[in-house]
Amino acid sequence: MSSDFQVILDACVLVNAALRDTLLRLAEPPCSLYLPRWSKDIIEETKRTLEEKLNLTSAQTAHLFHQLQIHFADAWVEGYDRFISAMANHPKDRHVLAAAVVCGAQTIVTFNLKDFPEDALAPWNVEVQNPDEFLIHQYHLDPNAVFAVIREQAEQHGGWERLMSIHSRTVPEFVSLLRRHDPEEAPDTPS
Repeated sequence: MSSDFQVILDACVLVNAALRDTLLRLAEPPCSLYLPRWSKDIIEETKRTLEEKLNLTSAQTAHLFHQLQIHFADAWVEGYDRFISAMANHPKDRHVLAAAVVCGAQTIVTFNLKDFPEDALAPWNVEVQNPDEFLIHQYHLDPNAVFAVIREQAEQHGGWERLMSIHSRTVPEFVSLLRRHDPEEAPDTPS
């Protein structure tokens, strides 16, 4: 499956390692449910948060962003700076909407829904979704593919229950949906 559905991932969703991993796995082949997009400003905000609030080193963040450049070379939106002042959403997040408009993204995935009111998005035909809602939509596009991706992620990072516990803090409805998918297939779900 391959999609041309472009989605801006805001810094607040890129900061959480498990959530970032899930979102990006769903964008990679063989799943390829959407095309992730971000800007230098989004990445700078992510870097600041990771280093200043989560105490990652500059070497760790440099490695992360190098990997993003390798695996998602087309994700970087440029040329949006001149449109920032035309955006009517919250000033600190105008760069995010400007990047969405420039690249033609249909959706912005963020926890900061209040910074993107409908009247600011409507002229640009962009919608905003929290990560829980976005992941549920991805699941409904291809439930078996999404479940397989999450199962693989869980196997690589401490098991199904551990990943579900982590995700339950940020995307609880998505976790509920996964738990209803087929509990027999979850690698370490108790019987």
